[in-house]
Amino acid sequence: MNPTQTPFDLITMGRVSVDVYPEQIGVGLEDVSSFAKFLGGSSTNVAVAASRLGHRVATITRTGDDPFGRFVHAALQGYGVDDTWVTSVDGLQTPVVFCEIFPPDDFPLYFYRGVKAPDLHISADDLDYDAIRAAEILWLTVTGLSQEPSREAHLAALEARSGATTILDLDYRPMFWDSPEAATAEIAKALPHVTVAVGNSEECRVAIGETEPAAAAKALRDAGVDLAVVKQGPLGVLGVRGDESVVVPPVPVDVINGLGAGDAFGGALVHGLLTGASLSDTLAGANAAGSYVAGQLSCSDAMPTVDQLSAHLASGDAR
Repeated sequence: MNPTQTPFDLITMGRVSVDVYPEQIGVGLEDVSSFAKFLGGSSTNVAVAASRLGHRVATITRTGDDPFGRFVHAALQGYGVDDTWVTSVDGLQTPVVFCEIFPPDDFPLYFYRGVKAPDLHISADDLDYDAIRAAEILWLTVTGLSQEPSREAHLAALEARSGATTILDLDYRPMFWDSPEAATAEIAKALPHVTVAVGNSEECRVAIGETEPAAAAKALRDAGVDLAVVKQGPLGVLGVRGDESVVVPPVPVDVINGLGAGDAFGGALVHGLLTGASLSDTLAGANAAGSYVAGQLSCSDAMPTVDQLSAHLASGDAR
């Protein structure tokens, strides 16, 4: 990093894709007649969500040297996300993800990532450690631990942070791993370097062997995490930090597409941490952001601004 450069509020690292979503709801892909494409990938969506909330954000990922890769760059730039560390991998294609939309709670995903996606080719030698150390928050996902050289790069980035705020999204996707046990082993290596962990009950089961929210939060804290955030769906979200334990109910919404809600939650969680909001207000805002996106078709395009988030939070019973 150039010494004169202002540090980023947030750097995310990991999965990217082009999401191809049907414009017809409630039908299988074989019956869909038209689609729309959006920027996707969990860590990329979190970057967009935080940028939309007014923060200076960059992302580290890899694409193919193809038209979809050019789309990723254009989309990131359009959302105000720095794409300096988004580069292409020769011979590989930018991942594409299709989904089906069956509201309110069935949204099958179909990942076209080849044998090994470009974003799993991030190398420890590629990283700008000065920028990673200087960022207020670093956000990583479990997918990045699934294969080398990405696994080594993620652990190197974590180790470089030396206790600064680092968030691990426990976003476990079974299709990216040989087994849940393999994921558990790699997550265990990462958790001692993590200050915040975020996941739902199934992701917590894979990460630390617990599904009951309080037990999962305790296990994450015992593993070294300062703030454990356990998402409970319609029961809201549990946050545990120090002696503070908070349960925040969800914000009601008529669900159109639940995909991307977790990434919106993540961007708003980052926003709350960066602005020094209380744990209760931070989680309420994150719930509202997830609810806001769940009520729309797209993911990245739907990420709310501060004004939209405030209005949506005020419209629901989030307290």
